[in-house]
Amino acid sequence: MPLPVLPFYRSLTDYDRDKLKHDFIAGLTVALVLVPQSMAYAQLAGLPPYYGLYASFLPPLVAAVFGSSRRLATGPVAVVSIMTAASLEPLAVSGSTPFIAYAVILAFMVGLFQFLLGLFRLGVVVNLLSHPVIVGFTNAAALVIASSQLSKFFGVHVDKAPHYYATMARVVQAAAVFIHWPTFFLGLSAVVIMLAVKKWSARAPCVLIAVVLTTLLSWGWGFENNRYVSADDIRVDGLDAMLSQLNLTLDHVREATAARKSVSSTHEKSSQGDQPLCSRCHLPREMQMVRPQPVSAAANQPVSMENVLELHFMAGVLDEYIAGEKEQAHRLRRKIRSLHLVRSVDPDGNTSFRSADDAAAGQAEDTTIWRIRLKGQGVDPAHLLLVGGGEVIGTVPRGLPSITMPDFSMKIIPKLLLPAVVISLLGFMESISVAKAIAAQTGCRLDPNQELIGQGMANMVGSFSASYPVSGSFSRSAINFQNGAQTGLSSVITSLMVVATLLFFTPLLYHLPQSVLAAIIMMAVIGLLNVQDIVHAWKVQRSDGVISVITFAATLFFAPHLDQGLLLGVFLSVAVFFYRKMKPVIAELSLWEDGHFRSAARFGLRQCRYIVVIRFDGPLFFANISYLEDEVLRIVKARDDLSIVHLKCNGINEVDASGERALGLLVSRLHAAGYAVTFSGLKLQVMDVLEETGLDEEIGVDNIFPTLAGAIEVIWQRVHDEDEARDCPLRRVLHEGS
Repeated sequence: MPLPVLPFYRSLTDYDRDKLKHDFIAGLTVALVLVPQSMAYAQLAGLPPYYGLYASFLPPLVAAVFGSSRRLATGPVAVVSIMTAASLEPLAVSGSTPFIAYAVILAFMVGLFQFLLGLFRLGVVVNLLSHPVIVGFTNAAALVIASSQLSKFFGVHVDKAPHYYATMARVVQAAAVFIHWPTFFLGLSAVVIMLAVKKWSARAPCVLIAVVLTTLLSWGWGFENNRYVSADDIRVDGLDAMLSQLNLTLDHVREATAARKSVSSTHEKSSQGDQPLCSRCHLPREMQMVRPQPVSAAANQPVSMENVLELHFMAGVLDEYIAGEKEQAHRLRRKIRSLHLVRSVDPDGNTSFRSADDAAAGQAEDTTIWRIRLKGQGVDPAHLLLVGGGEVIGTVPRGLPSITMPDFSMKIIPKLLLPAVVISLLGFMESISVAKAIAAQTGCRLDPNQELIGQGMANMVGSFSASYPVSGSFSRSAINFQNGAQTGLSSVITSLMVVATLLFFTPLLYHLPQSVLAAIIMMAVIGLLNVQDIVHAWKVQRSDGVISVITFAATLFFAPHLDQGLLLGVFLSVAVFFYRKMKPVIAELSLWEDGHFRSAARFGLRQCRYIVVIRFDGPLFFANISYLEDEVLRIVKARDDLSIVHLKCNGINEVDASGERALGLLVSRLHAAGYAVTFSGLKLQVMDVLEETGLDEEIGVDNIFPTLAGAIEVIWQRVHDEDEARDCPLRRVLHEGS
């Protein structure tokens, strides 16, 4: 694409110092919000916080250059972040090296899909995400995102359960007993500061002010207080046994998982007959090496792998065993985390840690409560982390990420294909919505396909600098617009501010409390809650309201796999669309008081004995022609004195081959039964089809009229006398019962 045709360059043709001033102020303000917000969203995506900064210095610049919106602020956003985490967590441990690599690959795939849609001008595909679906999804996503931060807000740690609501139940249970009040206090302080600053001035960088104040408080308070000790330094009965049992259980989970993967691999190879089996038990030899000894007796029996059923049985046994061992590990971790320790000094002057309930009065060196921090991996008894304070961001690597190509893996790409498509559409939906809203207020031209190219390029180029998927942001775009941004140069300035942060200011972020980042996310997603739109959809069309509610409930149920709720909503929308097309509105008409012909059933009107006027609303195609035929025949059968069947066709926009053929058969069938058939309101494209096939001659050119009123004037004379005009509902408004 030649550079001069890019919207960014066209916007600079009349650029001046005044516009530069506005762009600089807007870009700087957005950067002040973006820096802390991006780190919070990176954690939401399961990545280290500084990866949010990596996703914030190239994508905004590239999106501004290649996109068509002058004020859209691109970068990490909440919904895309949580969907990234949900897509990758089944494939790797959050924050691990493979997880990060997969996130970068996902960013490239999302960008490629968006770029291709824009290149081939297929932006219309985003219309699959109907408004009721988006409303239901975003409301549920807002609740999921906000609740996912509760553990950090309360300062507790829990293991993730198979279902999201079970994880939240664990968080509530842990918070009820083990809440860390300083952590909660700082998070709540950040919320109060942001609300107060926003009330004082809508344009003030409330997020930045909250971050600065709470970080200073964290630093001065000594909020972080960690130390590493040996298990021998912790005088709690049974702790060594619990740590050993936890490590053993985690070993069993790893071994059983490896065995499960081997079963899946053998399943794939069994059809080819190239998998070497152990001659003693018929299991693959590599599975013999990794099969855990404590597996249930069923799994320890010789299992034949000569057929698929036995493979499925073995996989089911291993899945059950893995789930049981994970539950055992969860119970052990919860018990270890529940220990409240105090530092004490024995008579010999040796420092140790004892249970706060058992420590003798006077032995405690201070009142600090220490807790053992456990992660999902194994535990080193000689190197246990004790936490006596709250969690902070910690060390943020200084400098820019290296520009390298993503490490593509052909094994992982198929698993990321569906998430990439869903994130692409959802991210673009968010981008184009806010871009259209701003363009409507400014009068600027917006090209959705060019915006797709811009967002696609932002994600693809960003993946070369360790970025995860990004999108246009509602909140930051609004800030950009409110602060007077004139062109995409404001986003370029935002990118430069992020670069400066990575190069010079990362040490200042060390003491930023994690609960403050949680508060930032929770405050940001509150704006996504919009129950009024669900109620509005219900009032407009009951089926749309039902789709919105079902999407909302399904998204919550499937959380954190939000894409499943979204896909269900899309499926329901498409199903309802086809159902409406297959059964369009068919109404019998009579004269109404305004001189037009209205539905007799809805307005309580009598109908003519000899002429029935039928209105058909919708395209005439293979899926609904039988419905039209059945309804017409039902209507005809119920009228004893009927002579003429008139079809008002203004609502028919197109007709396919099946529809044309079936319409001809219906006309022939009615003619054979002794009924005259007439038409009115046929559009040119429909008439062209009838003329090409000769159906217009079968109907009779004298029986095709431009308007219904003109048709009534002619066909009424065929079956009525003038004396009957006062008693005919086609000439005079007559209600039922009159």
